[in-house]
Amino acid sequence: MEHSRDRDRDRDRGAEKEFVEKLVKLNRTAKVVKGGRRFSFSALTVIGDRKGKVGFGFGKANDVSEAIRKSVDKAKRNMVILPVKNGTIPHEIQGLFKASRVLLKPACSGTGIIAGGPVRAIMEAGGVTDVLSKSIGASSQYNVVKATFNCISKMMDARSIARNRGKSLKEFWG
Repeated sequence: MEHSRDRDRDRDRGAEKEFVEKLVKLNRTAKVVKGGRRFSFSALTVIGDRKGKVGFGFGKANDVSEAIRKSVDKAKRNMVILPVKNGTIPHEIQGLFKASRVLLKPACSGTGIIAGGPVRAIMEAGGVTDVLSKSIGASSQYNVVKATFNCISKMMDARSIARNRGKSLKEFWG
């Protein structure tokens, strides 16, 4: 009986390994009650498989590890596909969420990820190796993450466009 439980634990650990997890922001909030202060934690994480799938999650709990676990679970539930072409993004794009604006530009090989905090975490998790980015407006990490995912949702993938137009990729490129 003991042996099978260990095997299950190893299987879970293997499932964890398929995604790379990046903690973007960990916030501690205090609520003042009669006996003193009660602390709670919120965690914003980004996960990806380095092959073009990324997701983000936001979790709150009374302890750090539980908040992170909740945010990772939420991230796994809302994964999106990030089109990666030769290690970069297919085209320039701008994404908005509230007052945060994120500009993403494709870059040639060897440039690296030129991005700040949250955008860098998303690009690394998605498997992008070369990209230029600029975060404009409000720098709230949650809003920057949402703006970046807005970019990803608006990105056009050559394969899907060719399929929608009823053409092959060769016809599409000309």
